[in-house]
Formats: sequence, structure tokens, C-alpha cells
Amino acid sequence: MAEPLNENGPLILTIDAGTQSIRAALVDLRGNIVDMVKTPIEPYFSAHPGWAEQEPGYYWDMFCRTCQALWEKTGDVKNRIKGVSVTTQRATVVNVDQNGQSLRPAIVWLDQRKADSTKILHSALRPLLKVLKLHQFIDTVIQSCQINWIKQNQPEIWGKTHKYLLLSGYFNFKLTGAFSDSIGSNVGYLPINTKTYQWAGPYDLKWKLFPVERDKLPELVKPGEVLGHITSGASRETGIAAGLPVIAAASDKACEVLGAGCLTPEIACLSFGTIATVNTAIQRYVELRPFVPPYPAAVPDQYYTEVAIMRGFWMVTWFKEQFGLKEKLEAEEAGVTPEMLFERIIREVPPGSMGLVLQPHWSPGPHMEKYAKGSIIGFGDVHTRGHLYRAMIEGLIFGLKEGAELTAKKNKTPITRLRISGGGSMSDTAMQIAADIFGMPAERPLTHETSAIGAAIDAAVGLGLFTDFPSAVKAMTGVKQVFEPIDENCRIYKHLYENVYTKVSAKLMPLYREIQNITGYPE
Repeated sequence: MAEPLNENGPLILTIDAGTQSIRAALVDLRGNIVDMVKTPIEPYFSAHPGWAEQEPGYYWDMFCRTCQALWEKTGDVKNRIKGVSVTTQRATVVNVDQNGQSLRPAIVWLDQRKADSTKILHSALRPLLKVLKLHQFIDTVIQSCQINWIKQNQPEIWGKTHKYLLLSGYFNFKLTGAFSDSIGSNVGYLPINTKTYQWAGPYDLKWKLFPVERDKLPELVKPGEVLGHITSGASRETGIAAGLPVIAAASDKACEVLGAGCLTPEIACLSFGTIATVNTAIQRYVELRPFVPPYPAAVPDQYYTEVAIMRGFWMVTWFKEQFGLKEKLEAEEAGVTPEMLFERIIREVPPGSMGLVLQPHWSPGPHMEKYAKGSIIGFGDVHTRGHLYRAMIEGLIFGLKEGAELTAKKNKTPITRLRISGGGSMSDTAMQIAADIFGMPAERPLTHETSAIGAAIDAAVGLGLFTDFPSAVKAMTGVKQVFEPIDENCRIYKHLYENVYTKVSAKLMPLYREIQNITGYPE
């Protein structure tokens, strides 16, 4: 960590509400996390197969508990806090009435339910869309839009809905009493102008695809602008001082890119998180795939590109549950995490995992056929669970390299540096594998909690504590450790990537379809 600015300097309170935890952090103007409390949460409950929901009141209760736990831990530092910023998981939506009371459980971004597109997309348009090769894309977008499902299946709920909010907008209302949200959080199936990320113009087709009334949507402000101030009621529940300004931040991924210190597209921000992603910050509008826009950045009027592996480092959790009982028991006795002990078994395995190659698309992304599957090939009698674990990490990073190549091509900017964050970046072995697969230095930021730092940067600039974003990034971000590529490892990975990994999906896709035809899975 950087040296503290001073022990009595200003602090920013950031709350990061992710899929699996809520974190409240106090951040100083050097990017030090002075203190943090992390509260695990239940990601969702499922009343029906494929559904993922959570009570908004549960989110708020855990938000308040996390803040109160922070005050118990830190003591009297509230007088140093100059502002508050909130960053949340993307695309989780909440319906509320005029008093801000939720009308139904929040639909979490992991939800798989589908609306009936035939009730929205007129049959006369379908032949034209098929000719334009847009039929499947438009159909998927309509089916995935939560607005369409609620209106079709719970019309009474939609009729009572006063505001349709993202989770970020719900928290902002609970804190300030205002129905407002950040442009930087505006990610999901919403009628937005993807160039400005303001609400779309009145004649935009998106109002037909995502049929929400304009007055049901919140007002939008840019990252770094004031959303409102902490109300007395919110102060009683959270312990945050009443009257403090709440500054617009952005989605957790946007804040992660900013907090990793990535402001230009030659730096790839890799996230070794639940979803593994490769992102770049970019000042102009770039579509990596046709009709798929970039996301709004945590910096006003800018974007970030993204290629995601949906299951990502969730695979580490899967491995722990299925194959890591020994490490789980040892970790409990030693008071450490099982992942720290997995480092032992992976270090004994050579690069390339003795021919074991994993293709990580176990949950197909939106650009893939729904019957696509992941795969592990090359098994032999020499392979152990250590080989499987290393092949899993290698496969994930191969997938990110594939995404980075697409990104560099579309951005027309070569990627020359890697900045890696997320929980998986705490593994030295994973960091070295990334350097070797990409063939370039892999940089570990000062903290892996970069989304908290990004949200703090938004607040610090908005409060005038820095004159602009570049100066705030220079002061509040940095590199803790650099992993240099090893030539022999690079050679092995280059051949495996080019001659094996990139060919696996195309060769197996016909078999994936046959598996679906035979077993009916996935539906």
C-alpha cells in the first residue's frame, strides 16, 4: 500500500454491493483502504428453476449492517468523511411504489427467465430481421428484458410500479430520498441511448423492445456529480452522518477498471472475479460485436469495452466444493482460505498441465449458441486434481487472451500492459500464468479491491479534492508487484493457444448440439 496521506486527512466512504458480498470501505486520497468490512450475502433465492431473485429489503438490511459494523471497527473517524459513493452489481432491477417500497423481489442479473417475444415483435417483421441476420439477436434481447416478463406475467405489479430502478438507484433512494442514479450504472435491458447513456429519444426503437414508461425511470447524473444528501432516516439506519453528499459512481465493473488505474485502451484490465473479464477504457464508441455497445465508464462521457467469461473464477469455488475437501479442512485449522493452499498443488504442475486443456465457456455468453458447453480434453493417467486446477486457470486466461485479441483489433490499439484485479489476482501462480500466456508483464494493483477505489475516485473528483480524473488516478492507484513473462513458458502457451485452444469450440460445437438433441439439456 501507498503511505498514508496523513492520519487526519479526508476520507471517502464507498459501499460496494456485489453478487456475493457487500463491502464498506474508508479510502484516503492516496488510495489506501484505511478500513473495510465485508459482509457475505445470499446471492439469490430461486422460486422456480432458472429464477434468481432477492428481497430489496434484504439488500438494504445488509447494507446497513455492513456500515454499522464498519463504525464499530474503526471508531470515531466520521468527521473525516467528506462524501459517500455507491457501486453495485450490474443489471439487477427493483420495482418500487411511490414511497420507495419494493413491490416484488429484485430480479438478479443471474436470472434466466424469458419473456414471450411473440407478444412484442410483430410477426410481419420477422422475415426482414432474418434477412438482416438480426432475428436471433432481437429475439434474445426481448426475451431477456425483465420489463417484458413482469408486464406479461405480473401486470398488477407493473401497474403499481412508480419507479423501475437498478439496485444502485434503489440504494441511492434509500440514502437520499431521491429517485436518481448514475449514468455509469446504466447497464441492462433499458431504453438508453448507447452513445450518451442518457434515456433514449422518444422515437427510438428501444422503447418498443423495452416498453417502460419514461416517468417510471429515475433521473440520471454523470459520475462525479451529486446524487443527493444523506437523509436523517438513512443516517439512523446506516450510521452515516446526515447531510453528507452522495456522489455518483458507476457499476462495479466500471469502477474496477477505473480503480485499477486504466484510463487508456493500451492497458487491459483483467478481472479474476466471479465473472472473468477483459476490459479496456476508451474515449470513443466501439462495438466489439455488431449491435453490442460498450458500457458507460466511471469517467464521464467515456466507455469501457468488455469480453466476459460468465462462470470465470467461479470455477475456483466449484473446484473447492468438488475436489478441495482436504484443503478446506486444513484451511479451517490454519485459519486461512482454501485458495491459499491450492497454490501448493498448482506449483507442482508444469505449464501446459501436461496436455490437459480446458475451454471455460461452461455458461455460454450472449454471443454464443445456447447449447454450447465447456470442455476438458487431453486426460491421461498422469493427471491429478492439481493438473485439473492448473488447466482450469490456464483455460480461463486463454479465454481472456482471446477476448483481448478481439478488443485490440476493434479498438485499433495494441494492448501492451496487463493490470489484474479481483480475488483471483491474489494468487501469484495465476498472475504468472497470465504474464506467460499474454507474453507481457502482468501488474498487480495496490489492492485487489479496485471497485472500491474507483468509486472513491469518482467521489474525490466530484468533491473537488482533485481537479480531474487523471490526477486522481495518479494519486490513488498504482502497481504493487509486476510478474514478468518467462520465455519457455510463453513458447509452450503460444503453441497450445494457437494450435489447440482456439480450435476446440469450432470442432466440438456440432457435438454440443447433438448432446442437446439427445439429452434435452440445456432447454
